[in-house]
Amino acid sequence: MTSVFPMVRLRRLRYEPLVRRLVRETVLSPDRFILPLFVRPGQGIRQPILSMPGQFQLSIDELVKEAEEAVSLGLGGVILFGIPETKDSIGSDAMSEAGMIARAVRHVKQAVGNKLLVMTDLCFCEYTDHGHCGVLREKPDGGYEVDNDTTLENLVRQALVHARAGADLLAPSCMMDGMVRVLRSGLDREGFSHLPIMSYAAKYASSFYGPFREAAESSPKFGDRRSYQMDPTAAAGQAIREVQLDLEEGADMVMIKPALAYLDIVRLVRDRFEGVPIAAYNVSGEYSMVKAAAEKGWIDEKAVVLESLTAITRAGANIILTYWAKDLAKWL
Repeated sequence: MTSVFPMVRLRRLRYEPLVRRLVRETVLSPDRFILPLFVRPGQGIRQPILSMPGQFQLSIDELVKEAEEAVSLGLGGVILFGIPETKDSIGSDAMSEAGMIARAVRHVKQAVGNKLLVMTDLCFCEYTDHGHCGVLREKPDGGYEVDNDTTLENLVRQALVHARAGADLLAPSCMMDGMVRVLRSGLDREGFSHLPIMSYAAKYASSFYGPFREAAESSPKFGDRRSYQMDPTAAAGQAIREVQLDLEEGADMVMIKPALAYLDIVRLVRDRFEGVPIAAYNVSGEYSMVKAAAEKGWIDEKAVVLESLTAITRAGANIILTYWAKDLAKWL
């Protein structure tokens, strides 16, 4: 009896390394990576973030050095998060021409010019003394909540400060309803119609943000952010609605955050909105878990990171915000 032998052998595409390289579809590239950076007051400061090994709070002079290295590595850009000297109930530093981020952007752009894309995060959690993402108002039944519409007014003020300082792209992350529409209108009205908006369109109230809150000194003093960030257990269709609304309001790009725990959302958004640039944020908790396991010798950090970033890209993200951006550029 003659045995049936396979005519199609998929291993033929894997047997020879040069063939494997030829047929690869998902390819990582440094110019698609955005490096998050934390800037604080002072001079010559490079303060380690204990829960994020290899990451630092940087004074502006040290931030400029990081930006210059990002240029030399061919990264797609940096995104800046500010830690002000003083905080108050409305996050005044975020709306000041002399504020932390405004000064940081001016110094970075003076140093690197158009060689590096400089993005800024638009939110207030790092700047308020209560740690929430906007202006608080008292609830009728007691306690406090974020006032959506008052926060929108301040968000426009913050955006214009960043735009005047020279930011190349603005990334609103506070998940206020209508934030993209008011930002687009405010920017256009003041002569910044050319400035793109990358909306944190589907930002989940995730447990993976813990190390970031140490890095940005932005932990809420009470409660949580579940009344404005997305519920992790919500139907996936809610993310589609959030993305669609932001695109209709004028967003040029959209972001899903976190990345690895929400690859299904990245894929759904890619399938639904073909042609729209999609970013995914490989967040602090995802970073710190790998770092901790690698330190124990349980995993190969480089191999795990490359595999994880490949998965994010394969799911449909064109742009990845990741704390490994510099390492990836060197590995690749």
